[in-house]
Amino acid sequence: MRAVALRHLRTRDQFQALLSERPVARTAHFVLHRLRPELADAGAAARTRLFCAAEVAWIGAMVPKRWARRAVTRNAIRRQIYAVTGSLQPPLPAAVHLVRLRAAFAPAQFPSASSAALKQAVRAELLDLFAQPERRA
Repeated sequence: MRAVALRHLRTRDQFQALLSERPVARTAHFVLHRLRPELADAGAAARTRLFCAAEVAWIGAMVPKRWARRAVTRNAIRRQIYAVTGSLQPPLPAAVHLVRLRAAFAPAQFPSASSAALKQAVRAELLDLFAQPERRA
């Protein structure tokens, strides 16, 4: 498999297009949404126009304040998402991916806003998320 370029989602419309898709993988804290332009039906054709390059893997990270109160924590989780996706072997396929935090990490277990233990836990769970086979329901 050939390595593809990795681009970040930037606009609200791009994030909305991904959120309208069903999740393809879940872990205790994260959900993965994926949109494959070549598999898009007629209704999704307009959404795929937001992502112009065909040989590009797009990645977005959603870390809401609801699940990570402190900005330090949100930024640390977001950085881990981008770091893990950039170092995956095999690399991400040419599609649009959105990783969304859906539950808080326990403050009792991770009292520091940005600790090595938190980053390691996030990284391990992200690797599990991307290792899961894609499921369509």
